[in-house]
Amino acid sequence: MSAPADTGGGLARFSINQETVRQLSLPDLAAACTELGIGGVGLWRDPVRAYGVAATARLVRDAGLTVTSLCRGGFLTATDPAERTRALDDNRAAVDEAAGVGTDTLVLVSGGLPPGDRDLSGARERIADALAELAPYAAERGVRLAIEPLHPMFASDRCVVSTLGQALDLAERFPADQVGVVVDTYHVWWDDRAPAQVARAGGDGRIAAFQLADWCTPLPAGVLLGRGLPGDGSVDFRVWRNLVEAAGYRGWTEVEIFNEELWARDGREALAETVERYRAHVL
Repeated sequence: MSAPADTGGGLARFSINQETVRQLSLPDLAAACTELGIGGVGLWRDPVRAYGVAATARLVRDAGLTVTSLCRGGFLTATDPAERTRALDDNRAAVDEAAGVGTDTLVLVSGGLPPGDRDLSGARERIADALAELAPYAAERGVRLAIEPLHPMFASDRCVVSTLGQALDLAERFPADQVGVVVDTYHVWWDDRAPAQVARAGGDGRIAAFQLADWCTPLPAGVLLGRGLPGDGSVDFRVWRNLVEAAGYRGWTEVEIFNEELWARDGREALAETVERYRAHVL
């Protein structure tokens, strides 16, 4: 999804992922975005379903917001036939919800190894099989599936797709307008092969989303909640912005952070600081 031209060097391409300020209700988030001049928002399925898909669509439309992505579909590695059927049904529902809120990007976290399974390549093939069923369904509804590689520490239980190269190996089996990839700095910043894979992804328009979060150590006990604001950790965000732009990406830059300290703060203050960190470390 193309973002407005950022001729003023400001927030024209900035999107806030809902999870970054999850303490804000959808109406409060929409109001805060309007106040701060934010034009894009990435949404999550649970709060959208709780508020209502149609009601969410009206809310963001009335606020002048663009929904830059919906998180998340995926978890497509089950070997049990009944579990696989449930996963496919849930992903079709996620596609319908993405279309309902007006986004063309559904982020996929592909799924980890089933209990007792150690076959990584087999799990990835099951993802490909699922994509073959889901991609045409999504395309009919104007939604592209966006495979997000997660850091290898999540391979066992959340995502057997650990690198941009692996994500592209899956995505390239399908038309670029049906299946793309997510470049998330938190998950790929460490990989010295990632810059070449960003260029590869850009070559046929596979970059469906660009997400930012910093890598901070020591990792917390809840590893999923260890993301930091830009400037808190080890990621050089301007390098990554330049990489995706050199690859031809002109879409939104979505800040997605899971952090309990951030969530404990006043939501509007947390959002305002996120904007300032974006200006200071990304632009």
